Amino acid sequence: MSKLNLISLLNYIEPSSCSYEEWIQVGMGLKQEGYPVSDWEAWSSKDTRRWHRGECAAKWKGFTNGSGITGATITELAKQGGWKSTSTDDRVLSWDDIVGSDSEYIIVDSEWVEGKEITDPGKKWDPVHDITTYLSTLFDSTDIVGYVTDVWEKEGRYFPTKGIAKKTAGEIIDKLGKCNGDISLVFGDTTPKAGAWVRFNPLDGNGISNDNITAFNYALVESDTLDIEKQYAIMTKLELPIACLVHSGKKSLHAIVHIDAGNYEEYRKRVDYLYQVCQKNGLEIDRQNRNPSRLSRLPGVERDGNKQFLIATNIGKSDFQSWHDWVEEVNDNLPDIEQLASEWDNLPELSPPLIADVLRQGHKMLLAGPSKAGKSFALIELCIALAEGENWMGFSCSMGRVLYVNLELDRASCLHRFKDVYEALDLQADHIKNIDIWNLRGKSIPMDKLAPKLIRRAQKGNYIAIVIDPIYKIITGDENSADQMAMFCNQFDKVCTELGCAVIYCHHHSKGAQGAKRSMDRASGSGVFARDPDALIDMIQLDVNDSLGRTAWRLEGTLREFKSFDPLNVWFDYPIHKIDRSGTLQDAKTPSELSQKERGKKGLESQTRSASERRSRYQEAFDACQFAAEDSIVTIDAIAQYFEVDEKTVKRDINSKRIGNFTYKNGIVIQPNKTGKGEK
Repeated sequence: MSKLNLISLLNYIEPSSCSYEEWIQVGMGLKQEGYPVSDWEAWSSKDTRRWHRGECAAKWKGFTNGSGITGATITELAKQGGWKSTSTDDRVLSWDDIVGSDSEYIIVDSEWVEGKEITDPGKKWDPVHDITTYLSTLFDSTDIVGYVTDVWEKEGRYFPTKGIAKKTAGEIIDKLGKCNGDISLVFGDTTPKAGAWVRFNPLDGNGISNDNITAFNYALVESDTLDIEKQYAIMTKLELPIACLVHSGKKSLHAIVHIDAGNYEEYRKRVDYLYQVCQKNGLEIDRQNRNPSRLSRLPGVERDGNKQFLIATNIGKSDFQSWHDWVEEVNDNLPDIEQLASEWDNLPELSPPLIADVLRQGHKMLLAGPSKAGKSFALIELCIALAEGENWMGFSCSMGRVLYVNLELDRASCLHRFKDVYEALDLQADHIKNIDIWNLRGKSIPMDKLAPKLIRRAQKGNYIAIVIDPIYKIITGDENSADQMAMFCNQFDKVCTELGCAVIYCHHHSKGAQGAKRSMDRASGSGVFARDPDALIDMIQLDVNDSLGRTAWRLEGTLREFKSFDPLNVWFDYPIHKIDRSGTLQDAKTPSELSQKERGKKGLESQTRSASERRSRYQEAFDACQFAAEDSIVTIDAIAQYFEVDEKTVKRDINSKRIGNFTYKNGIVIQPNKTGKGEK
């Protein structure tokens, strides 16, 4: 268990409720797990009655590793205090957890909020009225109320005793009505410098712990890190469901807030939520206040010359559920529900096409294919087509600014590729200023971290499209997990929505033969990849022999906004793709479409290839993989992906010595006597 977890667990263990043996066990467990004595000291000091400075350090020296007490003992004590270990969404949050993302549940900007004035009651102050109003607001007449007026003093500080917890609210209110303004006749004398306290939830008359609480109605919100006027303003703006708001007589307000829980478990969950929302909006809450048996300041008494007085009752939302629903509503950032009938005769205009008959502006497109398909070149061709208002793969494109996010190539190679493609397309760079490039090779981060940075940098770019190449560099989570990939793809939606532009990206095929699969099932990983984008363009290789060294590809489209187009056949004639206008590829088949006889013939042809050709192909693969690798190290896996075979096949070829002077060790392919970074 990590240090953070153990310290967090201590928040669920009240030192004042621990036996001496349990207190010692906590110290032993902390030492066993490598924590410093200061952590035990800080936790123990919360029990102000029993804690003595230096005692922890003295005990600590005698603890040995053979005691058998570990962090598991602390975990068990924390469980008894209400802590739960679970990864489900409805789990009880720990006190270090944060509700939602960094920007969620922020309603008030505490840096800019103006303080709200609090009026001192002055000479008109009526303590009896304050206490009576407080008690009648929080309690039924038959509820037993716990209060404290007796104190003990240590080093000039005053601390409450256990107090009295036997009288009902009705009995106290009745006596207040007959005391003629002398509340000491009801509560006894108070210590002027200390004030008085009250427990805001009813008790059973048998004690003052959490176990003696009979109804989990309220929680205490107290923060002393801001000016008291700012505390008041934030509490008001947060619409906290405050039953009673009391001035503590010092530097904080005590807000008694509706929790309305049916049991202790629900109380904890609701207080967790309440405190986290408060904390996100600038109210740093004392964590010890979370307990339902916690003491709060009793209005109607003086504390060191200052009044503990009642400021307001029943402000903000009427109950916890109403407040919770309001917080969720103002933070969901979701559009209102619409009635179709109201829009039927005045439908909004569709987003105009970005790529004619393929993709609309502001939508998402995925280009999927295996290695050697030239996917990056295809995306660069698309960037140029959008910048110049030209055709891409035969489809006309709108003209506008485009951002190419390069995650794979070094900067020089990327820039050269753009120029090479421009020249191969025989296009003049008349609108070259429409293309921006963000080179992130070696700097890429997961998409959930990249998205906000991308949005911030691109806000002023007025882009019609952002092209991300490739996405495997920024995938967050397991690409085979549907829920994790759904969250990953949601980041593209955020970019589209925030910037009002299309997001276009590419991904690789899974290993193995792909031709027999549906186009939307070929992309590697979860099916979310294929189902999420508005347009999926899939590339599958055709089985042809071309004397010019070109490769042939069939493009299939799965479209959400348009009718799917007929499969498009293209040649990849480095560095660009060219449409097969002659019809040469019309009857070409994918490898998986070949008959058994045809596959046998192809296999025989493969077996009878000259040794020089085999060596040439492996040398080509080695050089390509070395160029693509950031550290120039070529692995068995990289060669296997290049040829779309398994690693066993590559190892067998290398061991056969028929493909050149290659060896391998620990998964790394080595070519002896070849200079360069790939040499080991």
